[in-house]
Amino acid sequence: MAFDASSQASDEVLLVLYGNGDRGAARALALRFTPLALRVAARMLGDRAEAEDVAQEAMLRLWRVAPEWRQGEARVSTWLYRVVANLCTDRLRRRRGVGLDEIAEPEDGTPGVVERMIDTDRASALQDALDALPERQRQAVVLRHLEGLTNPEIAAVMQIGVEAVESLTARGKRALAALLAGQRDELGYGHG
Repeated sequence: MAFDASSQASDEVLLVLYGNGDRGAARALALRFTPLALRVAARMLGDRAEAEDVAQEAMLRLWRVAPEWRQGEARVSTWLYRVVANLCTDRLRRRRGVGLDEIAEPEDGTPGVVERMIDTDRASALQDALDALPERQRQAVVLRHLEGLTNPEIAAVMQIGVEAVESLTARGKRALAALLAGQRDELGYGHG
């Protein structure tokens, strides 16, 4: 299948095509899903290098499952979100017991303008607040408010009911608001 045609195909069709040896389908899937896996892992882990490892492992698992993929049982994106979330949870559990001072800070780019500095501070404050949430709340908040998944999609990823998703996201949002409340002025939100 030509790359142009495969880039218009559904995720499930591409995965089946890849499972049958179509390299163009593999490229199209990698372009679609690697950024998603990396973004979710980075938000859940707060560490870009570790997130890259998780994204790579999740994509390898996708490639391995391709030949046996059964269309209609699950969406590829839902399956991948679940794998990324599980890999992140495993890493977070292994990380427990390590002091906060021993965890490397995320790499910080050199800001060129005031707006970029403010954006960096806001992103850092958000990541710190996300890191302070319990794992399940963090996962629900990241998937809902940063990845834009619907509650039923999150329920499928997390293998829980929609009501549980609603509860986790509501509690997570309240906790984030409380964690960030004292930083409004410092983060540039107090003037407007």
